[in-house]
Amino acid sequence: MTLRTSLYEQHVALGGRMVDFAGWQMPLHYGSQIGEHHQVRRAAGMFDVSHMMIVDLEGARCREFLRYLLANDVGERPRPGRAIYSCMLNEQGGVMDDLIVYDMGEDGFRMVVNAATRDKDLAWIDLHADFFGVSVRARVDLAMIAVQGPAAREAVLRAVADRAPSLPDLRPFHALAGDGLFVARTGYTGEDGFELVLPGEQAAPLWRLLLSAGVKPCGLGARDTLRLEAGLNLYGSDMDETTTPLECGLAWTVAWDPPEREFLGRGALEAQRDIGPPHKLVGLVLEQRGVLRGGQRVICSGVAEEGRVTSGGFSPTLERAIALARLPAAADGACQVEIRGRLLPAAVVEPPFVRKGKSCL
Repeated sequence: MTLRTSLYEQHVALGGRMVDFAGWQMPLHYGSQIGEHHQVRRAAGMFDVSHMMIVDLEGARCREFLRYLLANDVGERPRPGRAIYSCMLNEQGGVMDDLIVYDMGEDGFRMVVNAATRDKDLAWIDLHADFFGVSVRARVDLAMIAVQGPAAREAVLRAVADRAPSLPDLRPFHALAGDGLFVARTGYTGEDGFELVLPGEQAAPLWRLLLSAGVKPCGLGARDTLRLEAGLNLYGSDMDETTTPLECGLAWTVAWDPPEREFLGRGALEAQRDIGPPHKLVGLVLEQRGVLRGGQRVICSGVAEEGRVTSGGFSPTLERAIALARLPAAADGACQVEIRGRLLPAAVVEPPFVRKGKSCL
């Protein structure tokens, strides 16, 4: 059965082109994907991300549980409001999902996981939470709106300042809660912005309020080109259960210290770290006209093993084809991408491609 968020009627009323995404009816765009992309880079746009699963965790051993479940470390002591990006691994070190977890202090933790992996994630979390006596609550009653762009802060302040008086002091990768509203200064676009979590029945009035403040609605298409320009991984494309964080540019999310902390997949990761991962994730910029897409072969100079494009597309900001690709660790220098039977040259770069609306090339 196809699911709908509490903002479905708003999308339809605004002319959103609705498509199936991970079992949810979601807007691909509202007329111009490129226009929505530029709206976020230059002003402020908003996305319905209510299809992502919000999980609240409670229990006396909740912190101990997350220090075992996640490759990144939530720490031994509470830091209320702090957000942590982490991978959740299997025993082989493969990425089950990437997620953000929020330290709620005495109230436990809040976790946001990907829509496409929500059922698998919940089963995995439940499996291990039981041993620690941790309560796992999937918050299907909540909606989430992401407001992103250089003008996002001003728009969000106008819309919810009365419900979140301390919002002006909120730092990046932190969150606050109060008056039925949870506000996190996080996002998936490479721009400053906020993710607003509130009861589903309150989502439509807030959406309309943000519209009146000049924030334009944006769909899944713009969200993907924005995250690609920002060099942000997409689960299922740039990483999955067969790849480790060391192979997909996320080694920085693994907290090796303290060495005595055991977490799922640690042994396998340490073994790979010691011998060196076999692959690496890089950025590609096509040097001729063409379209980069996931799955395309990458031929690396001086290396017999081929690489693969994991995510690719047209960059509206750079007006060039860009991609993320997994290459053999030994690859160094020039490469070519096979596009429709032709080998086209591509430059290897370090992501991101765009930061704060400006080219990083």
